[in-house]
Amino acid sequence: MEIVYDEKSLCEYMHEAVRASEERPVLVDRFLENAIEVDVDALCDGKVALIGGIMEHIEWAGVHSGDSACSLPPKSLTPRVVDEIIIQTKRMALELKVVGLMNVQFAVQDETVYVLEVNPRASRTVPFVSKATGKPLAKIAAKLMMGRTLKELGFVEKIYPEHMSVKEPVFPFNKFQGVDVLLGPEMKSTGEVMGIDQKFSMAFAKAQLAGGAPLPLKSGKVFVSVCDRDKRAVASLAARLVDHGFTLVATGGTAIFLKRHGLDVDIVKKHYEGEPNILQALLNKEIAMVINTHEGKLSAVDSYEMRRTALVTNTLYFTTIAAA
Repeated sequence: MEIVYDEKSLCEYMHEAVRASEERPVLVDRFLENAIEVDVDALCDGKVALIGGIMEHIEWAGVHSGDSACSLPPKSLTPRVVDEIIIQTKRMALELKVVGLMNVQFAVQDETVYVLEVNPRASRTVPFVSKATGKPLAKIAAKLMMGRTLKELGFVEKIYPEHMSVKEPVFPFNKFQGVDVLLGPEMKSTGEVMGIDQKFSMAFAKAQLAGGAPLPLKSGKVFVSVCDRDKRAVASLAARLVDHGFTLVATGGTAIFLKRHGLDVDIVKKHYEGEPNILQALLNKEIAMVINTHEGKLSAVDSYEMRRTALVTNTLYFTTIAAA
């Protein structure tokens, strides 16, 4: 699976895909850029459907659902969008005659709700939703499959927790030498942790710490190097980091962009541009956080050594603007 942004990348991927499997078709679909992905777990007894949990992904659509952090309940979806998701989920459950659990993945772009896929089965999110809501969804679903109804089991209203829960994936990157830490449409995580609090910010921080992320407790230097399509979004993020006491260092193109937005930024060289460079800064523990995004394979290869160095030096890194 691959996300391509231009004709050249498409041709390269098609060549590789066809060479790998000449007898199987290649499916092409339009990618919803900058869309919010939403996971919904629902219960249905064949006549009545009940929403078990609505999870808003932290990363944009395009990162595999198993690799994206998510919040329950949603942190930014409008009430109108949430109502539309509930209506669509219940309609699909009844039309598909689901008895037990069902998972639906949606994408929300500019307040428009798109259905990505529907699975009339339990999803990997069920343990998280059950823990977050205190409702044993798998146990309830098993009873429904044995002929009980939601009403008989006492579930007639929407399950809605009064606190925020955040699921954070855990990756095995430090166990596999040479693996790139970039996230994409193919799943790389091997586990997950969660954080719970009344506030989303604290729940997210707890989930990060549980997953082993070295959150900087004091101010420090933040290295920023992002692709062109992310520069507008990173400007406001960088300004907030400066307001919290961090200082900025960036590669040439990103630094020029940030300076045009009134931010004080030190320029640092890429690892192949000479010394001193970003790899040396990471090895010397001069960097507290890395924000690095890419666009296309060439961009990913260009910054690979920097991401791996951030990993081995246990430096906090983000490869999507949404997560940062």
